[in-house]
Amino acid sequence: MKIKTTEKYGALVIELKGNVMGGPEAQEFSTLLHKLLDEGKKNVVIDLADCKFMNSSGLGMLISGFTTMKNGGGSLKLANATEKIESLLVITKLITIFEHFNSVDEAVKSFK
Repeated sequence: MKIKTTEKYGALVIELKGNVMGGPEAQEFSTLLHKLLDEGKKNVVIDLADCKFMNSSGLGMLISGFTTMKNGGGSLKLANATEKIESLLVITKLITIFEHFNSVDEAVKSFK
């Protein structure tokens, strides 16, 4: 999994590319979110457009990220989930926890 960040209209967009399966990347992701909170950046959008596969550890990583942001007074939203990832969110009922948008722009606008 590769992690790429860009800033867009006051929100931070984190692109997850490849297979999201936890492991060392989960720690990198967590460290990144803590750093963003320390910098006062509280609006985060996770762009899942290039996410090919996600296992339970990957889901755990997202849940952990959501909790980190919420506890820090921030917000984490999902965008561009593929059909596979979206069905995974539905099956696990996580779709009721995460705000999910069809595009990064929609997600960014929702912070206003």
